[in-house]
Amino acid sequence: MVDSTKKKPDNMVRTGHDAISAVKMSKRLTAEVDAWAEAHDTVRSDAICRLVELGLGTSVDSLGSALRDSVEIEDLAVKQIGPLLDPSLPVAERERRVRRLTGGPPEFLDERIDLPGPKK
Repeated sequence: MVDSTKKKPDNMVRTGHDAISAVKMSKRLTAEVDAWAEAHDTVRSDAICRLVELGLGTSVDSLGSALRDSVEIEDLAVKQIGPLLDPSLPVAERERRVRRLTGGPPEFLDERIDLPGPKK
């Protein structure tokens, strides 16, 4: 006969069931997760699972893909901006304005994650 009063050690993995995990989060992070859950019409526990899956699913390859996508997005932006600029402007000024709009102000260049870092 098996003694049912014995507790299983904490480090044993339950088989056949999803593990239950407690997560300690700040009030700010909890509010952000709750907002994400509401925006995606789900509950907090499912939102936490999905956000963790999204975070763990990010790989170096997917980041490279995101960088390629950012180049395509920038090309699309240039095509959209071009017709909006004053055609009477000199070509150099038009190019400067397009660069400024797609690249952002120079004071933020160090903050951009889609550009290679500064050479040291």
